Amino acid sequence: MKQFLSFVRKEFYHIFRDKRTMLILLVMPIVMIILFGFAITTEVKDTQVAVFDPSKDIATQHIRDMFQANRYFTIAQELDSPDQIDRVFKEGKINLVLVFSENFADNMIHTGEATIQLLADGTEPNQASMRVGYAQNILNAYQRELAQGGSSKGSFQIVPELWMLYNPQSKSEYNFVPGVIGMMLLLICAMMSSIAIVREKEMGTMEVLLASPLPPAYIILAKAIPYFSISCVNLTTILLLSAFMLHIPIAGDLLCLVAMALCYIVVALALGLLISTIVDSQLAAMLLSSLVLMIPTILLSGTIFPIESMPQWLQWLSAIVPARWFVDAVRKLMIQGVEVQYVTREFLILGIMIVLLLTAAIKKFKIRLE
Repeated sequence: MKQFLSFVRKEFYHIFRDKRTMLILLVMPIVMIILFGFAITTEVKDTQVAVFDPSKDIATQHIRDMFQANRYFTIAQELDSPDQIDRVFKEGKINLVLVFSENFADNMIHTGEATIQLLADGTEPNQASMRVGYAQNILNAYQRELAQGGSSKGSFQIVPELWMLYNPQSKSEYNFVPGVIGMMLLLICAMMSSIAIVREKEMGTMEVLLASPLPPAYIILAKAIPYFSISCVNLTTILLLSAFMLHIPIAGDLLCLVAMALCYIVVALALGLLISTIVDSQLAAMLLSSLVLMIPTILLSGTIFPIESMPQWLQWLSAIVPARWFVDAVRKLMIQGVEVQYVTREFLILGIMIVLLLTAAIKKFKIRLE
């Protein structure tokens, strides 16, 4: 029994000495429960609303006040013309637009019926449907207020006209395909490149690389180029399948979409190479890349769960997830068909990530074996 306990004690010592193992065993469950607890929600909060109100009467003002008082909506912008609707959606600042008919209150009084359009961004059909549903509940509540005001007002009716822009059929593929592209490219680039340098260490061929006249930057780039080439082939295959099998339109500039995808591929490769310079085994590289990259990508990219519904600190955390910016840009380019100026922010952020990650990978590359 004494020998058995000594073996058990030895195993505890081995676990406690390995900081990465302790990180996975003790810290990762805490991180996971926090992420899942806050990120997984079916509610759509903080919906940014724009209003076009040519009537500007007491009825439209009351409806706007009800939207502003609701915890799911924020009146963020007043529109002067219907021509501004497409622009505010492409800028990504607005999720829902209310368009009141002219002479809204007068129509209700004289005809008993008034019209309001609810325009939602259909690139995320599930979230758009929920936003429209919340808006319809507010309009129904207003009609109930009118009905309770007197018998003559009980005949008043508001007719909502629903429009799902960019995705009138509410196809779920429009939402999930950009996210799947982001996850697939990350899986291929980051996870595979993360074992590139570690494999050399385990096979004992790192000495040959270090003895070569090439500087560390060239060795790292040489490791990345084959995976970059394979990722370009996969990108072509994914885009062809999306367009011809899943019938996802590429409404925007194809060259801009490809350039965005190539930037994202380089970011993923840089992440994988950085991981490979930190860990000492292929198993550790695979575990770290899957836990640190894949799970945040699924939860914090906005593919499945709306970022607007997360706590503010989790929204800030999602800003360092490359897939968030890539998925957002792909939706704009493929579904909305925006011009290049509407995705300059995503290009800039991914470019900064490339510089920072490659610099860190080169700095962490060890030119001497321990």
